[in-house]
Amino acid sequence: MSVTVERPGPARAAVEAADGIRVVGARENNLKDVSLTIPKNKITVFTGVSGSGKSSIVFDTIGVEAQRQLNGTFPAFIRNQLPKYERPQADAIENLTAPVVVDQKPVGGNARSTVGTMTDIYSVIRALFARHGSPTDGLVSTYSFNDPKGMCPECDGLGQAVRADPDLMFDKAKSLNEGAILLPNYGVGSADWQLYANSGRLDPDKPLKDYTAEEWELFTRGSGFKVQLNVKSGSYKTNYEGVIDRFTRLGVKRDLSTVSERTREQIQRFISEGTCAACDGARLNPAALATKIDGRNIADWSRMQISDLIQVLGEIDDPVATPIAQAARTALARVEAIGLGYLSLDRATATLSGGESQRLKLVRHLGSTLTGMTYIFDEPSVGLHPRDVGRLNTLLRALRDQGNTVIVVEHDPDVIQIADHVVDVGPKAGAHGGEIVFEGDVAGLRAAATLTGEGLRRAVRGKETYREPTGALAITGATLHNLKNVSVDVPTGVLTAVTGVAGSGKSSLIAEVFVKAHPDTIFVDQSAIAASSRSTPATYLGLMDPIRNLFAKATGAAAGLFSFNSEGACEECQGRGVIITELAYMDPVTTHCDVCDGRRFKDAVLEHKLRGKSIADVLELSAEDAVEFFTEAALRRKLRPLVEVGLDYLSLGQPLSTLSGGERQRIKLATQLGRTGGVYVLDEPTTGLHMSDIDTLLALLDGLVDKGNTVVLIEHNLDVVQQADWVIDLGPDGGKSGGEIVFTGTPRDLLNSAESLTGEHLRLYRATHAVGDPA
Repeated sequence: MSVTVERPGPARAAVEAADGIRVVGARENNLKDVSLTIPKNKITVFTGVSGSGKSSIVFDTIGVEAQRQLNGTFPAFIRNQLPKYERPQADAIENLTAPVVVDQKPVGGNARSTVGTMTDIYSVIRALFARHGSPTDGLVSTYSFNDPKGMCPECDGLGQAVRADPDLMFDKAKSLNEGAILLPNYGVGSADWQLYANSGRLDPDKPLKDYTAEEWELFTRGSGFKVQLNVKSGSYKTNYEGVIDRFTRLGVKRDLSTVSERTREQIQRFISEGTCAACDGARLNPAALATKIDGRNIADWSRMQISDLIQVLGEIDDPVATPIAQAARTALARVEAIGLGYLSLDRATATLSGGESQRLKLVRHLGSTLTGMTYIFDEPSVGLHPRDVGRLNTLLRALRDQGNTVIVVEHDPDVIQIADHVVDVGPKAGAHGGEIVFEGDVAGLRAAATLTGEGLRRAVRGKETYREPTGALAITGATLHNLKNVSVDVPTGVLTAVTGVAGSGKSSLIAEVFVKAHPDTIFVDQSAIAASSRSTPATYLGLMDPIRNLFAKATGAAAGLFSFNSEGACEECQGRGVIITELAYMDPVTTHCDVCDGRRFKDAVLEHKLRGKSIADVLELSAEDAVEFFTEAALRRKLRPLVEVGLDYLSLGQPLSTLSGGERQRIKLATQLGRTGGVYVLDEPTTGLHMSDIDTLLALLDGLVDKGNTVVLIEHNLDVVQQADWVIDLGPDGGKSGGEIVFTGTPRDLLNSAESLTGEHLRLYRATHAVGDPA
């Protein structure tokens, strides 16, 4: 499909270039002295394969410098409270405007943060109840679960009761002398243990399960007397305190942000959460919940699906309340317009996906009347069904038309289509990327000899033959979240795509119900990898020990010298390569370590070489180059999966915390390859993948199936959907309008489905591309 874009005349082009954001000689990460000009008040889309350098230009160079310069305009007192950004490596970055970086980072794990508070819509709803509800004291703070006037006194406005869990804290089959208390620091003989064993009122040889009610109460909640404790330095008496009360005081009610990660994890092992019985999860006190509008209180409104709440607000007819209700409706309509009408205002932001988080951030900025800003987006189409990409494009255009510069890093052809200007980065990834391979309009990109141009030009090919299932794994009567008593068979021995619009129930059905029903399933998602901040691909794949041993054998030095977690670490940054400044009220700030130049090791360590390379040189190798460097079969065997999953450009020492969601998923998948007869579930594996990498992914998935595995994908990408053997489509829409099976069958049959939105967009997609199969 050709696109005609009017090219500006020479004079106008010169003016735009002069006014545009100008980058000269950018060298961040893999960038190779990159220079370019980005037109202002336009939509510029950056394209290119994963790892080509798009984010290094957009976020690490333009975004960071714009934030650095903006922060520099504030008084010294305020600057001291803000993150400190290092100047990016570039000769010049000019004509910047105030930035708004809208990324895919979760909007916060704060237990008090909800969709309503994040978008500020809940504040408007509170004002409506204060003015129009009955009975009311007229105070807006009465309806805030973050204010003592409104919050439930039992759960402090969290809606969840956090408590010490006796079933996790004790082994009731054991006595105190046998180690019945499972809490850390309560081992037999410890001072904490003596508080109970030396109490004189509890038999230390009696199993906890045989305690009388009085003994159990004393053990867990007792107080009012002293106990003598014997320690190395002598003995002393201290007040007795029941073990549950003591753990609650020192652990449950402690501010966990003030303790180490290890201590936090230890405490959380013995804590359980449940809905607060006092407020039933509403977060508010009885006085706030007593206020109603047309029979509903504010918690009822917050639990409603946004699309339904819009209708309820439209029914309010009151001279005072109607303007407030209209303001809330306008804000909620923006949320619905981006395809998130299935959410509710009480939905915790910590439960939102990266794509949902980013789109909510976008909606929040659409309500702003600021102009002349630079909005920077990181793949905003992630998690969007093709139906909703058009809505996203409408909002991006609205930001531009308001007088702002919009910069988007994106792979989706439908988003690329709306660009006024395109910058293609490549030609490939890692050391093979870092250059501008095309600048111009979409029509020019389509004709360009780049991987993105080829991807836009290539013909769509459907699957000609489908594998026959070897059996089926059943889901019966699923009712989780919005699922409406769903029963469906997931075929085995084939590649299945589970599709549907956002909120239709795909993840509920597969990632939760199916995985729970079939616990041997290998579930590979995009969540953060449970590892330390020092973890790298080399540590995650188990490469570091054999690499250190190779260095020790070759140099005669101790293996520990080649660890950035041990004696070989740079003393300034403790082997991190960066200096991390923790800020209690915002994200930590990292700055480059000048002592080791970010290489993590002491200079003396780097003098030791293996085949001409230091340990830092080896960790800077890409996976692709490392396969060539190491001749050892065991190391190559662990490295090849990284190349097979398309992460050949990742360096062995890159912090895992810097990986995108899609990269995290693929590195997890790399550790699971080689199995046979297994069941794999992947959650949107095309996230962050360039068009040219889709074929690599499909080849990998087909290879898994051909080895006798079952592969199930939760996916929106139509190229992947039509290459599946079987499709399960949910809908017909999201939220309460979803949760049903709309279609099951082959992709060819999906083309003929009148009820499926996925089928409708697959037909449209194939109609606008050259099709290469007989379907």
